[in-house]
Amino acid sequence: MSEFHTQPLQARQIPAVAVLFEMQLAEHAVERSQTELTAGLTTLLAEPAQGFVLVAVAEGKPIGVAYVARILSLEHGGWSGWLDELYALPEWRSRGVGSALLAAAIAAATERGWTSLDLEVDTDHQRVISLYQRNLFRPVSRTRFVRHLN
Repeated sequence: MSEFHTQPLQARQIPAVAVLFEMQLAEHAVERSQTELTAGLTTLLAEPAQGFVLVAVAEGKPIGVAYVARILSLEHGGWSGWLDELYALPEWRSRGVGSALLAAAIAAATERGWTSLDLEVDTDHQRVISLYQRNLFRPVSRTRFVRHLN
């Protein structure tokens, strides 16, 4: 397999990137259609202040993705980011794709003047904890809750 590079999401990549996000969410037992994901990605490109998507590309094809949403955090003292998704195709794992996407996400958030990045790790995906710890993320003693509104 060839080298890869990271770049911001481009409109022409949306269909392929929607497939990757669908795969990522399926690993967490979350079902989102490609139509829903495509709509969200299209909105992000139209409203870049709301966050960004980074794509790892090899041989012209997306092999990994990261999505960071912008949030206004009183706790962190200003605009910050929520690393909502980070995914690499299984055959590209342990080859630096996740590290490259994470580094690019940190750089992009820093360039935007955001104060911090938050994320969560699913308890079934412990393998990524060392990636985040190597990049100076620290665990917090909290339990996350969610209420779906629709």
